[in-house]
Amino acid sequence: MADKPTTSSSGRWSHLLKEIPNHAPAAKSPAPLPPEPLGEEMSDLEPEVYSVSQINKLVKKQLEGNFNSIWIQGEISNFKAHTSGHHYFSLKDDKAQISAVMFKGFNSRLKFRPESGMEVIVKGRITVYEPRGSYQIFCESMEPVGAGALQKAFEQLKAKLQAEGLFEVSRKKALPTHPQRIGVVTSPTGAAIQDILNVLKRRSRRAQVFVIPARVQGAGSAQEVVSGIELANRWGQLDVLIVGRGGGSIEDLWSFNEEIVARAIVASHIPVISAVGHEVDFTISDFVADLRAPTPSAAAEVVAQSEEQLLEKLKFFTKSLRIGVYQLLENYRKQTQFLSRQLIDPRKYLQDCLLRCDDWTQRLLQTMGRQIQHKRMQIRLNQSRLISPEQILRELKKQAANLSKLLALAVQSQIKSSRHHWQQATGLLDSLSPLRVVDRGYGIVRKDQQLVADVSQLKQGDSVEVELRDGFFVSEIINVKRKDKK
Repeated sequence: MADKPTTSSSGRWSHLLKEIPNHAPAAKSPAPLPPEPLGEEMSDLEPEVYSVSQINKLVKKQLEGNFNSIWIQGEISNFKAHTSGHHYFSLKDDKAQISAVMFKGFNSRLKFRPESGMEVIVKGRITVYEPRGSYQIFCESMEPVGAGALQKAFEQLKAKLQAEGLFEVSRKKALPTHPQRIGVVTSPTGAAIQDILNVLKRRSRRAQVFVIPARVQGAGSAQEVVSGIELANRWGQLDVLIVGRGGGSIEDLWSFNEEIVARAIVASHIPVISAVGHEVDFTISDFVADLRAPTPSAAAEVVAQSEEQLLEKLKFFTKSLRIGVYQLLENYRKQTQFLSRQLIDPRKYLQDCLLRCDDWTQRLLQTMGRQIQHKRMQIRLNQSRLISPEQILRELKKQAANLSKLLALAVQSQIKSSRHHWQQATGLLDSLSPLRVVDRGYGIVRKDQQLVADVSQLKQGDSVEVELRDGFFVSEIINVKRKDKK
């Protein structure tokens, strides 16, 4: 938090009142003079009179000119978060209060959620609303005061990130078993980096340590920690990243409670170990990191196992391997013995097969005998039902002779009927034939091979062909006459 002015408000107000100019506006009528007091002389000076709007404007000018950047500490009351995103509230102490407003563009940068009853320090400027003659402070920044307020801000951010699932174990990355390239984001001059280097030097001579310097306390330190994490990820050569510092008060450790640091840890592609403060200290970075170490030294011990520990692990794994191989061989031996007892003597197995074969042969012969006997009985029964072929043949011949006679009679009848119908049709056709008309003395007239049925088809000079019963002749049309229609 930036340094704050220490000038008391009462001193500033006393100075302000002295600076208000003592002059009257032009073209103002003097106010009526009060009655002359007894025993005193009437003043010769006429009092200066201001309108309400003039005095409000003058006060606005003086206040806004003298308090354009001021720090005020007080308790929030009547807090209201408007739907527009602006915050409206009052700041009060045990004797007075002042109205305050914080617009959306400023309150969106707060690292906590203001509430009524919270003690805060705000930075802003005093402004006067002339129509009502009221003044208020336009807040540009706000910080909680005291450990209680910081703890409340801590709990608010913790609840927010937990609701987003950033504390879930399933989201966190596993640490490599034997990291060789270890990054550390911390102050290069603090005790934490010395503790980490001492532990790594003692426990792992092969590990390489890359220190990414960042301030871990004070204004702007959270952004430096974020920049260090992002730099390590852009480089992309580290196996694991330690982010932390030594112990301190909640104010000292507050950089690791900032939301931007928490989200940078979550976004890191490199596994992150949070090592902030002492064992009793918990920060937001501890909850979102892939692993929380109680101290920076403990973080170094996690990433760098000593050679003695590696040898002990090797001995343990060797012993476990021997025991596993022995148990595996023992299990195979027992299984072999069990299977050996389950095996049958091949000669006994063959004898059983022969006995089963004889039994199946006997059953097959018996079944076949019964089937043959049954078929014989069916044959005898069918033979008794059969008719002599000669008798069937004689019957068929008789039926054929009868059918032949019936067929001959039917054919003769059909021929006779057809001949009669043909004669009738021939006579009718002959009676309707044009040739019969010609035989009666008529002729058939044709013009250009087309029959002439009407005189309208003829004109003078046309040649026509006339067919008679015994020949043809050609005539020329001399005249055409049409009968009168009645």
